[in-house]
Amino acid sequence: MSGTQNANDIRDMLLDSAGLSLDRLPMLHVIFDRMTTSCAEHLRHMAASPMYYSLSGLESGRITEILEMYEANAVAGIFHAPEWDSHILIGFDRDFIYTMVEVLFGSDGSEPPVEEARGFSTIELRMAQTLFEQVAKALQASFALVADTKFKLERIETRMDFAVIGRRNNQAVAAKFLLQALNRGGEMFVVIPQSVLNPMRKVLSRVVSGESSGRDPRWMKQIATEVKKTEVTLKAVLEERFLSLGEIADLKVGDVIELQATPRSRVKLEGNQQGLFWCNIGQSEGTYVLKVDELIDQEKEFLDDVLPR
Repeated sequence: MSGTQNANDIRDMLLDSAGLSLDRLPMLHVIFDRMTTSCAEHLRHMAASPMYYSLSGLESGRITEILEMYEANAVAGIFHAPEWDSHILIGFDRDFIYTMVEVLFGSDGSEPPVEEARGFSTIELRMAQTLFEQVAKALQASFALVADTKFKLERIETRMDFAVIGRRNNQAVAAKFLLQALNRGGEMFVVIPQSVLNPMRKVLSRVVSGESSGRDPRWMKQIATEVKKTEVTLKAVLEERFLSLGEIADLKVGDVIELQATPRSRVKLEGNQQGLFWCNIGQSEGTYVLKVDELIDQEKEFLDDVLPR
């Protein structure tokens, strides 16, 4: 028994020193993709302004190296995972906090972003605590794919050297998320010790078909909704005339340009310099209106322009 235990300890030590190959853990990407979708859903219900939330990358390294770049520039929540007998860390950088404060308090983004390097206020820390709890629930639900565990917030730290989740030189995996709102944004990061993931390597190495945020119906619905909100300028073209530069230079006030169009001529409806529909023009209550008659065949239009008539 002791021999087997020693062998396992030596194996874990070798794995910890070598670091995980993230490319061989596709389920880890799926978990954080699902977490991204869940966080986006929660944040959208909390704020009136549109926000965009995305997974920007996964990386592995020593805990001290990962947290070093956030020193004096982030707030971190330390969570205990009882089932794993370990701790994880969730953090928001300064820009993330400032952006969320503006969004939640109804800013329209007209004022320049805050760039002051100062300590976090009580309001900012309370907001961070609320967000930590929401993110932890999203992470817990996402990890349910491979392991059930709860994440309990133990404390909040603003100094990364006090954000202890294990030995500083131990290996860990960091997932980074990008928040964009009000023409500004910030970063959220999740740090999980490699010793927690090692026992789940076999499960995390599985490839599950269809488990990606790109196929998540809620994510697809969100994208479709935002795309439909895009404003497009339409242009109604009655007729186009081609004039030489000399003819245009000779034009003066009072000149008349003859058109071949008649009241029965169809009008081309364009968007972004692309023909969309053929329409009939008419009048209704004293204004001109267009009635869509036919979808423009792009291939036919191209051939008509290229082939000699």
